[in-house]
Amino acid sequence: MKHDDVWRALDTLAAENGLSPSGLAKRAGLDPTTFNPSKRRMPDGRARWPSTESLAKVLDATGATLDAFTALVTGARALPAAPRPQSRRIPLIGLAQAGGEGYFDDGGYPVGGSWDEVSLPEVTDGNAYALEISGESMEPVFRDGDLVIVSPNAPIRRGDRVVVRTVRGEVMAKQLARRSARRVELRSLNPAHPDYNFDLSEVSWIHRIVWASQ
Repeated sequence: MKHDDVWRALDTLAAENGLSPSGLAKRAGLDPTTFNPSKRRMPDGRARWPSTESLAKVLDATGATLDAFTALVTGARALPAAPRPQSRRIPLIGLAQAGGEGYFDDGGYPVGGSWDEVSLPEVTDGNAYALEISGESMEPVFRDGDLVIVSPNAPIRRGDRVVVRTVRGEVMAKQLARRSARRVELRSLNPAHPDYNFDLSEVSWIHRIVWASQ
């Protein structure tokens, strides 16, 4: 295995995903300069190899397998073709509309004929739906016009970003700070907005945000 072959494989993986090397690093949660050409050699000219941790994060972020990456290292010019996941259409409304009557049933699942639709792959929850963010109350995490995919059946843990509907019809996107047997604490995504603390009897449902268009 040669130094140049590993970096060429990373460049190819980035291109396969429509990204530059810096874009690939950013998607993997790394410093955007991690894969820049200037980082591939030490100041004294010796070869610098990408770390196994950074490679693992890249594979996880792109969905590429280790075998596929190894094939790129050993000379393959592209990733092996994979079957495309079948796209499925899910209901979509604006977040501001979601508090209205007729959009959700008593279980918190989307109902009615007033929803638009959006096509997205790999949504396993049959009751998933999409919301379009409006306004700046969720900035800087979610911006006006962003789409979020919400799964009513996904398990929820502390720290998850969630959509909450109260019995009064308020619908909000927040971060779950704490949930006990009696109360739920929600942290606002925009620091300019207040946090919330509800008795569970005041909450109709809490659904987890599983994907955002950002």
